[in-house]
Amino acid sequence: MTFKLRSDAFKQGEIIPILHSCDGDDISPHLAWDGVPADTKSFVLIMDDPDAPMGTWDHWIMYNIPGDCKGFPQNLKYLRDEIKLGRNSWGNMAYGGPCPPDREHRYFFKLFALDCVLPLAGGAEKATVLKAMEGHILGEAELMGRYNRPGNPR
Repeated sequence: MTFKLRSDAFKQGEIIPILHSCDGDDISPHLAWDGVPADTKSFVLIMDDPDAPMGTWDHWIMYNIPGDCKGFPQNLKYLRDEIKLGRNSWGNMAYGGPCPPDREHRYFFKLFALDCVLPLAGGAEKATVLKAMEGHILGEAELMGRYNRPGNPR
């Protein structure tokens, strides 16, 4: 079985509903995964926007998600104690939904299956998490959605 990431909120390449953006309630979408590689000890989830005018913008970073986890509900509020939140590009340790300033952007939800738990405290930035993951990635699943704010050029 192939390692897959999916959402009830949108399908691959489709529009992310306004509910999950800065124009709506800015709540995280439902996410679920299956086909997890054997020997997975933890997951890392990164949501980023490579179309941001200042370079890739990090919206959501989570790591040390237990290997037995199968997904998250919409509007995730409570995390298991071992799950750590990283610092996004706004400097927050939370989900920050799509909020493109200029046009439609692509938002990538990337889930990495790891053979270890990362030795990082909460609040790490994406570069630190990526460095700690080196040599430990068993598989990667990706879901891309698009969003454009009302009033932006199409």
